[in-house]
Amino acid sequence: MTGAAGSAGSAGSGRSVPRLVIAAPSSGSGKTTVATGLMAALSARGFAVSPHKVGPDYIDPGYHALATGRAGRNLDAYLCGAELVAPLFAHGARGCDIAVVEGVMGLFDGAAGEGELASTAQVAKLLRAPVVLVVDASAQARSVAALVHGFVSWDPEVRVGGVILNKVASDRHEELLREALDSVGVPVMGVLRRAAQVETPSRHLGLVPVAERSGVAVEAVSAMAAQVDGGCDLSALVSLARSAGPLAGAAWDAGEALVSSPPPPLPSPTLGFARAGGPPDGLGGTPDGHPVVAVAGGAAFTFSYAEHAELLAAAGARVVTFDPLRDEELPEGTSGVVIGGGFPEVYASELSANEALRKRIAELAARGAPVAAECAGLLYLCRELDGMPMCGVLDASARMSERLTLGYRDAVAVGDSVLAPAGTRMRGHEFHRTVVEPGAGSSPAWGLRTPERRVEGFVEGGVHASYLHTHWASAPGVARRFVERCRTS
Repeated sequence: MTGAAGSAGSAGSGRSVPRLVIAAPSSGSGKTTVATGLMAALSARGFAVSPHKVGPDYIDPGYHALATGRAGRNLDAYLCGAELVAPLFAHGARGCDIAVVEGVMGLFDGAAGEGELASTAQVAKLLRAPVVLVVDASAQARSVAALVHGFVSWDPEVRVGGVILNKVASDRHEELLREALDSVGVPVMGVLRRAAQVETPSRHLGLVPVAERSGVAVEAVSAMAAQVDGGCDLSALVSLARSAGPLAGAAWDAGEALVSSPPPPLPSPTLGFARAGGPPDGLGGTPDGHPVVAVAGGAAFTFSYAEHAELLAAAGARVVTFDPLRDEELPEGTSGVVIGGGFPEVYASELSANEALRKRIAELAARGAPVAAECAGLLYLCRELDGMPMCGVLDASARMSERLTLGYRDAVAVGDSVLAPAGTRMRGHEFHRTVVEPGAGSSPAWGLRTPERRVEGFVEGGVHASYLHTHWASAPGVARRFVERCRTS
């Protein structure tokens, strides 16, 4: 197989980039191992690989980024709408030779009660991409043919172009599996043996993020690449990827998205908190008129969509990352703060020990500056987390829970905030094992159209804090509204 960069012959527009979707009959079949290993193996051969993940997952894209050197991007037809899947893909795939898309759950599993919506199958069809089915063959032989036949025939619009057999026990086991699959007519493009070194550790919300594993994560990705390179037919996989049809329409662009989605009027900057004088010393923007938006990062805050920072920058902000575990000051000139998801419960003691930064964020919020916090960010803004002091911006406490809260949500903004005016409808996703008490402030962030019709989150002054993860590409005006508030605070 030719291995030079550009060998796929499609670098440039993301609409015609060769692409594969790595799917499976169910979770736990080995999708992440195969997808990440394939990305890394192709990158090692000189391909510029564009990594993508179906669904709202934040952790797998971190491994994808490590494998390819490019930002891992999500494709979620529920959060963003089916109409944005292909444009967002083309945006991420610009300048690449090939794209690898890791699926979510089983091939046909999507949003509960919504048919194929947000499933890997739907995304494959929207991308006109062939599917490679990763099958856990550890406990079957001839029955694998019935399984694969079922997935191949279930939806004729989904093109299953190959199979990779995972967790194969021996040469004899492989022989039995190949004989069975001969009758199905789908080529076997890889056979992987069991390999403990590619197992990635997990905890209460899934895999441990790349940022927390550092050198160990690098070793795991290298092991995945070696396993895929040794057990899969890369030439056949690249050839299959090249069979994907071109996509219609233009690639998503943050600047163009903002132009087509003008922001509604801003809420009063004095809502909720009195503002004494101007911004705190050392804060309030830059002389060139581009407000500084500080975005939390580091090991405790690893969850964010790449498009959020791109939209903030397109709206005129200078985006600067800070690490609440290590940095005692916010970036110079900070006018607003965005704190996304992650695992603050794992780092509660270290976050609490950084009293200087906690105080700085509380001062900024008290002066009415915009602060957008999702899930982990919500916990960090509370008075305490598992008994340890946090920023104290919100009069609420947070603690770990045995109960997992998980699922897509339809939401409506209860009142005006720095992100959206009252009545704005957005779709989001909840994923946490923590509880905040109370669950909502006197001015909640969202009303959720769940069976119990509950409200959740907090809107206080310039603060918008909620458990709900949202994808701003679905509502670009959110970013512009936030940046405009940074300019006026």
